[in-house]
Amino acid sequence: MSNLLELNDLHVSYGKTAALHGVSMTVRAGEVVALIGANGAGKSTTLRAISGLLRPTRGDIVFDGRPIGGMEAHRIVGLGIAQSPEERHVWPAMSVYENLTLGAYLCRQKAEVDKRVGVVYHRFPRLKERHRQLAGTLSGGEQQMLAIGRALMSEPRLLLLDEPSLGLSPRMAEEVFEFVREINQHGVTVLLVEQNVHNALSVASRAYVFETGRVVAERDAAGLLEDPGLLSAYLGG
Repeated sequence: MSNLLELNDLHVSYGKTAALHGVSMTVRAGEVVALIGANGAGKSTTLRAISGLLRPTRGDIVFDGRPIGGMEAHRIVGLGIAQSPEERHVWPAMSVYENLTLGAYLCRQKAEVDKRVGVVYHRFPRLKERHRQLAGTLSGGEQQMLAIGRALMSEPRLLLLDEPSLGLSPRMAEEVFEFVREINQHGVTVLLVEQNVHNALSVASRAYVFETGRVVAERDAAGLLEDPGLLSAYLGG
């Protein structure tokens, strides 16, 4: 498989505070890759830099052979990258349908937008049942489905998922990760940030371990699960 995404010596800062210190990694087309590490290790910052929400101070981000570091976020969406953010950030006073259509804001044809909504409803039947319901009245799990569905509305080749199981019951988290498997089986490459290491490694083929803004290890997912010493050293248990 060819590399769909490459990060080379990526540095990112929040003001004068450095958050990433030379992160390098690859994601091959068709993979699910997990970023794991303690809170504040730089995982979400990495996703935000890829999606254009943060501008790198140094280094390269290359998507499908094209440099995108520092590119405006809406242009990155147009190239085929979409992000489902941490804590979901749905618009609570808008309906499920309205939230989904906002995910296709680059598409100007209503027939095409409605076609994409139908694809999302097929993958998430619960959203179809609640298509007129205000997003703020949905359960946490339903809001997570909506956030992922909204990201899929741009028909991305690479989906960035930031903490998809945050605040969910174990049963609902399992359901969300089953959706991740299904999405990947339909050809979408996934880069996943997830605090629950076992959930992350259950769907990923490879994982990068982050510590204080650096990649300290890269392993296949099965190998990481069999290395409790490494997990304990960098994740605290």
